[in-house]
Amino acid sequence: MILPIYTYGQPVLRKVAQEVAVDDPTLKTFIADMYETLDAAEGVGLAAPQVGKALRVVVIDLDVLKDDFPEYAGFRHAYINAHIVEYDDKSKKETLDEGCLSIPGLHESVTRPTRIHVTYLDEVLNPHDEWVEGYLARVMQHEFDHLEGVMYVDRVSAFRKQMINSKLRGIAQGKFRCPYRVKAPRR
Repeated sequence: MILPIYTYGQPVLRKVAQEVAVDDPTLKTFIADMYETLDAAEGVGLAAPQVGKALRVVVIDLDVLKDDFPEYAGFRHAYINAHIVEYDDKSKKETLDEGCLSIPGLHESVTRPTRIHVTYLDEVLNPHDEWVEGYLARVMQHEFDHLEGVMYVDRVSAFRKQMINSKLRGIAQGKFRCPYRVKAPRR
C-alpha cells in the first residue's frame, strides 16, 4: 500500500523515533508498504517518520543509481532500530546537494563525513555493526537523521536557512505541488 509522505511542518518529523519491537507482527507489511511508497515517489530513501510513524525503520533503494554507481545495482535494504554510533572525524567531508521527499521542490548543499559507524537489524532481524563509506554513508546519514527528528535543512548554514525560510514556510502551509501522495500540515 502506498502511504502518504508527511511534509515539512508535520510534528512527527521532529520526534525522536522509538525502537521497534522485533516481534511486531506488522513490521514486515510496514516495510513492504515503505518500499512501495518509496518506489511511487521515486526516491532513494525513506524513514518511518516520513510516513507518520515515529519508529526506527528506514528503507534505502540505490538500484536507481546503478548507471552512475554500478556497485549499487540491486541494492535495496531495510534498516530496523538503526543508529549512527559515530562519525569518522578523520574521513574527508563532502558537500553535495540533498533533497527530501518531505520537503518537495527544495535542494540544498549539505556537508557530511564520508564514513560512519552504524548499527541496525536487517529485514530478517540479523544484527549489523559496521562502518559504511561513500554515497551510502550520505544516504544513511540523511535517513537516520529523520529518526532523530533532524532534517537536512537543519544542517545548512544559517545564511542559507534564512534564504530558504519563506520556501519552508510555504511547504509547511501546504503551498507546493509534487507528483506523489503527501500529508501536509493543516493550515
